[in-house]
Amino acid sequence: MKGKPNSAYRSLWLIAMFDLPVETPDNRRNYTRFRKGLLKDGFMMLQYSIYARYLPSEEAADAHRNTIRAIIPPLGQVRLMTVTDHQFGKMEVFYGRKPRDPEDIPDQILLF
Repeated sequence: MKGKPNSAYRSLWLIAMFDLPVETPDNRRNYTRFRKGLLKDGFMMLQYSIYARYLPSEEAADAHRNTIRAIIPPLGQVRLMTVTDHQFGKMEVFYGRKPRDPEDIPDQILLF
């Protein structure tokens, strides 16, 4: 399997969707920490409060789910969902009425 690309059915996207309160300074601080935590963990913003990360396997997704669970603020709602890369690629994306392709798989960093 070495050097073989991941199957579009095995690789997946972990999607984090959240609705967090921002009425108080503490709420805003918790929101900012959570959002920055997602970015630090390699997530990219798809829309406001919807972030996604491409992962090669379910095992990798489990590790990132645990990372997110550790930074969930005390108030608000967070949802985590995985979809296969194949399913993600079938997403319809519109900017206004103009369709666009879904996000590409991010480049992998190679370590030697």
